[in-house]
Amino acid sequence: MIEVKDLHKSYGRQGKVNALNSISFTVDDGEIFGVIGPDGAGKSSLFRILASLILPDSGSAIMNGHDVVKDYRKIRQIIGYMPGRFSLYQDLSVEENLIFFATLFNTTVEEN
Repeated sequence: MIEVKDLHKSYGRQGKVNALNSISFTVDDGEIFGVIGPDGAGKSSLFRILASLILPDSGSAIMNGHDVVKDYRKIRQIIGYMPGRFSLYQDLSVEENLIFFATLFNTTVEEN
């Protein structure tokens, strides 16, 4: 289950660019859920917060009972994230890329 409550994220000096403004939603286990919107709508910021890669300015996000800020180590063990602008290292094999990125998140390919 994913629970997002009153999530805020802004960028720039003095937080003048709002990426997320009071976002709230729940995704139940087994539910298919999509996030759509134009460039700059905050989709990447939302997923980076859910993957514990950036911190929200305020609000909370809980994934499978784990707070994405307080329990970030646990979140990184149970979630996979590949951004749209992601690029693999061309000089590594597919297996080596998987091992490399799993290591970044303190997990293994076998566990995932």
